[in-house]
Amino acid sequence: MTGKENAQQMEKIVSLCKRRGFIFQSSEIYGGLNGVWDYGPLGVELKNNLKQYWWQVIVRDRDDVVGLDGAILTHPAVLKASGHVDTFTDPMVDCRTCKARLRADQLAEKNAVKQCPNCGGKDLTEARPFNLMFQTQMGASADPASIAYLRPETAQSIFVQFKNVLDVSRKKLPFGIAQIGKAFRNEINPRNFTFRSREFEQMELEYFCRPEQGMDLLAYWLKERIKFYEEIGISRKRLHILDVPEKERAFYSKGTFDIEYEFPFGRQELEGVAYRTDYDLQQHIKASGKPLDYFDEETKERFVPHVVEPSAGVDRTVLALICDAYDEDTAPDEKGKMETRVVMRFHPRMAPIKCAIFPLLRNKEALVAKAREVQALLRPHMNVFYDEGGAIGRRYRRQDEIGTPFGVTIDFETLGEKGEELRDTVTLRDRDSMKQERVTIKDLPQLISSKIR
Repeated sequence: MTGKENAQQMEKIVSLCKRRGFIFQSSEIYGGLNGVWDYGPLGVELKNNLKQYWWQVIVRDRDDVVGLDGAILTHPAVLKASGHVDTFTDPMVDCRTCKARLRADQLAEKNAVKQCPNCGGKDLTEARPFNLMFQTQMGASADPASIAYLRPETAQSIFVQFKNVLDVSRKKLPFGIAQIGKAFRNEINPRNFTFRSREFEQMELEYFCRPEQGMDLLAYWLKERIKFYEEIGISRKRLHILDVPEKERAFYSKGTFDIEYEFPFGRQELEGVAYRTDYDLQQHIKASGKPLDYFDEETKERFVPHVVEPSAGVDRTVLALICDAYDEDTAPDEKGKMETRVVMRFHPRMAPIKCAIFPLLRNKEALVAKAREVQALLRPHMNVFYDEGGAIGRRYRRQDEIGTPFGVTIDFETLGEKGEELRDTVTLRDRDSMKQERVTIKDLPQLISSKIR
């Protein structure tokens, strides 16, 4: 697609997200809070499906990973040791013409002169470092000892709690500690819808190992993470692997790969997979004076483990799921006339609603009663939606537009009015092909469940 077509595509996606209840601007009735978003009824289901599947794959399906849920409020000593207090900055400039605050490293140049993307002005201040962390105070006092921070990443609580988790879990190397949680960065210029936000969520794994295992595990986890994105329905052709050059990596990293996705606004990072050596644990050992080492019972060695970190953005991945799923095709309306159909082609395991249930007519009591029975039958197994409003074709379109993979219609055949052999059967409609098949009600839970796993 051309740049203009990509921009139009993104406008359609943003519009659909608000219209159908995926994502809203936070505090919208008060003018909105820049860089902060609220997930609506469908968005929260999509987000939860993603997080639950990540947790299943990373923690519950493995013997070598355990979980943690660390606090958001963080002791300043933790972030001093990690380097965030002193170095977690972006270069900031002000435009003297329109008063905009901008990231210096993202300004466009014209004739070798940087200019403001808002007004085109060239009267810019000198770049200065801007710390991205949100600072707050704990308790009633206002002295420096009361300072705390909203964590800028989830990783540090894992490193700080490494020894406690090791002692209680009794794991042997290699093993990992996983966490899903909120993080906060005071971005100078939030942009691209939910992609770069000030409040966001991360899915992080710190996988601890012997030093000689680091590079092999880096390759292993890169492969596993690519596999994960394919399993949630993101097109492999839109995923790219960037081997980050040494000069662009953190100084302590021996290898970093960025998994990137082709958004309509360009190729951007979804996840980093980095071999961080033993830097983080060593920093906290030095700063706290506490041992964070590992004792190998077999070799009788004591050493500080190295770590490989796959770190993914929940919000970025949700946005990638939405962008990848958005599609338009043609389908006949109630009169057989072809019209444009907007369809979200979510993988069934990610779809917010798995199955919609429709009585053919809302004023036929027997159809409605049977439809409610089907709803009650399926509800313990999956998230379902009941809809009896409007023509059946329009109900199908509404569900296509939010990505519901299956629709069940209860009609007169279900009631046995067209032959006893069809009693207690329904039509099961597939979102993508729009094909329908006749199935018995009692088989629905197993049949649909097998398709959404």
